[in-house]
Amino acid sequence: MSAKRAISPADILPAEQYARERREHRRRIAELKRDRRIEVGPFCTVYFENWDTMWLQVQEMLHIERGGAAQLADELAAYNPMIPDGSELSATVMVEIEDPDRRDAMLRRLGGVEHKLFLSFAGETVRGIPDATRENTSPEGKASAVQFVKFPLTAQQKAKFRAPGTQAFVGVDHASYGHMAVMPEATRQALIADLD
Repeated sequence: MSAKRAISPADILPAEQYARERREHRRRIAELKRDRRIEVGPFCTVYFENWDTMWLQVQEMLHIERGGAAQLADELAAYNPMIPDGSELSATVMVEIEDPDRRDAMLRRLGGVEHKLFLSFAGETVRGIPDATRENTSPEGKASAVQFVKFPLTAQQKAKFRAPGTQAFVGVDHASYGHMAVMPEATRQALIADLD
């Protein structure tokens, strides 16, 4: 069975039902996210998204903001593009530094980081493509603490990524932040499900 590629209004639980079941949905998705999260260096975390993670995000936004049907269209427009389409991997990349002054200073040094994210496996390097609908780096050169990136894969790259024993890496090659992390096998297996 192929993965779901879009959330429709029919997929959304009524507010009262979601409120009753919220703890269980959050627990289930947190478990799923564990194999979709990779720390790259000391403060950059890559969260690979799929239908389930984006469904929870939409439900949470509706639960918190209580905008009802009027809000739903905006949330679907915002989060459906983050669901991988079968020929890509999709990620939210977060710069996670608790101290606000340190975080601000680092983000000012990370301008353009949205163009410096990559996957590497089996002799292939796939550069991340940032979400062009948002400001990833301000005109002053300050990076956003949250980046949305797609990694498009050709049919040949998908075959190599799926091949048993493939070792994959996730990296950032920015002048102010150069780090790579090995993708755990459990993560690679989870991400294979995102590809047709």
